[in-house]
Amino acid sequence: MSQIPMDATLTEDQAPPKRRHHRLADNRWQPGELLLWAMPCLAFFVFEDHLLLGSQILITALFVLSLDLLIGYSGIVSLGHAAFFGTGAYTAGLLATHGWHEPLSGLLAACLVAGCLGFISSFLVVRGHGLTQLVVTLGLGLLLHETANKAAFITGGVDGLYGIELDMLLGRFEFDFIGKTAYLYSLAVLFICYVLIKRMLHSPFGLALRGMHEGPDRMPALGASINRRKTIMFTLSAAIAGLAGALLTHLTQFVGIDTLSFHRSAEAMIILILGGTGKLYGSLLGAGCFLVAHDMLSDLNPAYWQFWIGLLLVLVVLLAKGGMVAVLEGTQRRLFGGRK
Repeated sequence: MSQIPMDATLTEDQAPPKRRHHRLADNRWQPGELLLWAMPCLAFFVFEDHLLLGSQILITALFVLSLDLLIGYSGIVSLGHAAFFGTGAYTAGLLATHGWHEPLSGLLAACLVAGCLGFISSFLVVRGHGLTQLVVTLGLGLLLHETANKAAFITGGVDGLYGIELDMLLGRFEFDFIGKTAYLYSLAVLFICYVLIKRMLHSPFGLALRGMHEGPDRMPALGASINRRKTIMFTLSAAIAGLAGALLTHLTQFVGIDTLSFHRSAEAMIILILGGTGKLYGSLLGAGCFLVAHDMLSDLNPAYWQFWIGLLLVLVVLLAKGGMVAVLEGTQRRLFGGRK
């Protein structure tokens, strides 16, 4: 038997296989990502007169983040995601009006109720694809909206749910008119959810989601259950949307029927497209740009502000494919170099 000399150079085909560690997903915090989180912290001190708007941005970002879990990571398209947002809002509001004034437990209850609704409805949604999912989710949203409208003796109908009173947060921080407590409260909930979701998406479960989204026909051959993972993600997304709805209730101490409206679902979709799908911080970037532009343009021209919002959306779609996240990442690569 011939032996290979010790000093012989092995070709690529002859060389023994090497154990390679491919990092399929980078869990590091990117510079642009850190900058986006530094901005709301800085805004708390710089824009003290606009904290209520800041709270609205943070709550909207959380809601859009929940939608991104469906569209950007699970491949589920939804036009009725406000159903879970409104469910969380009404759950927190009804608890407060019936004597349960502790905000954190109300927040948790809203998360659980919205998550249960998401779990039940997921068995209808995950069975369909594309247009079927749009119709089913849209129908669910319209159904809950009309139910809340007809059950005015419970929800207040078109007049909304009043009389919401809350205890001090953690027994120390009162919800003031300036909005400092609500802002920090919303920022803390958003950051905690963001960190937990980020860790989940870079776990083996998250990598399976990525494979499911990019190659749905191949995943069953690997023994992965697509419908089970979609059910989990739909439930989680609904629960996070319920958190966002409860935060809005705690901020405004009022629940309007518009929390269940199609307009809110469509607006979340627009913000996600503007920010960029499949990137968690796209929801933060999109929500901030959209609501700040909304506030400024509506002050300049209350009648035609939607024209300028539409023009902005068209420009982003045409000039910045992938949303504003793509612009941010391109700038980041030019500044820092390498693959981030």
